[in-house]
Amino acid sequence: MKSQVNFLLQFLFLFLGFCCVYSYFLYPLVLRMLPPRGTLNPPAELSEKVPSLSLIITAHNEASRIQSKLENTLQLDYPGEQLEIIIASDCSTDETDEIVTRFHGRNVNLVRADTRKGKEYAQLCAIRQARGDILVFSDVATRLEASAMRKLARWFGNAEIGAISSVDHFISQAGGEAGEGIYVRYEMWLRRLESSHAGLVGLSGSFFAARRCVCENWDISVPSDFNTALNCARLNLTAISCPDIIGNYEDVKDPDLEYRRKLRTVIRGMAAIARHPEVLNPLRMGLFAFQIWGHKIMRWGVPWFMLGFLGLSLALVDRHWFYALATFAQFLFYMAAMLGHVFKYLRAHTLFKIPYFFVQVNIAILHATLQFICGRRITVWEPSRR
Repeated sequence: MKSQVNFLLQFLFLFLGFCCVYSYFLYPLVLRMLPPRGTLNPPAELSEKVPSLSLIITAHNEASRIQSKLENTLQLDYPGEQLEIIIASDCSTDETDEIVTRFHGRNVNLVRADTRKGKEYAQLCAIRQARGDILVFSDVATRLEASAMRKLARWFGNAEIGAISSVDHFISQAGGEAGEGIYVRYEMWLRRLESSHAGLVGLSGSFFAARRCVCENWDISVPSDFNTALNCARLNLTAISCPDIIGNYEDVKDPDLEYRRKLRTVIRGMAAIARHPEVLNPLRMGLFAFQIWGHKIMRWGVPWFMLGFLGLSLALVDRHWFYALATFAQFLFYMAAMLGHVFKYLRAHTLFKIPYFFVQVNIAILHATLQFICGRRITVWEPSRR
């Protein structure tokens, strides 16, 4: 009986260890080993007849930033008659709408949602009035490069591409790379891998674009970045990340606000999967389902796997030097994360930065999972103040 218990503990130790590293390390490795769907490249040049674009900027009580955003938008290098700018106001109660109306003569239109049902509903109201062949979505906090629209239009010259996501570039308050830069670069690398297979399982919610046909089935109960990726998969189109299309963001000033943003993101992601469980069925969704499991489901399980792995390491610590070493390595990792939390200046060093942000992300996932199980759902949108 004792030997059976030992075997079970050792098996669970190896299994949970595998689960801990799968989403972040093994899943990308599998993608690299799989034959790519095919290289998706844009035409060499943008055609003379450029597609019409509708740039939809979602805003809720953004009076302090909306003018700066519009000034940035009006600097975009794209034929004015082919670029429509729409501010989708999610029932703003401050001066946001009034400021937008001042730009009305400069090809800027205000679409105000009739009721506050969240970001996706405000986007839907704008979609219904948009005239463009390509719909581009952006948040107020995102700064776009002048050439962004031309680059988007060129990529959509490839008929296999259904949606395009920007590469996220976070800038600290001091002007350098934000603390989560390594994590963000990892995510962008993973997006490039997914782009070469079944496509992205989620786009950058702050800056992405999609063909009009992809936006016809607009589910306001599902985050728009995931809904767009899902619609592409259904239409046998590919959602890709483009390395030359950049979305610039300032880092969130308040760490508590950033933590709450992570909570919202995970809770809404879980709600999306619960609403569309068919995405987990590989018989129905093929490789896209495999990517959902690897990128989302297994990653949401990581904090639970880590807790179980730590418990089993402690239970087996006196059985073999290997388990003692595993326990000691975890102790060092969590100690580095704790020191990074207590002493902020240590986050400038990679040895503390990576453990700190990794643990922070997984605490947020753990917290979000518990809130989701307890019935919390998020539909109304509160943008992070940067």
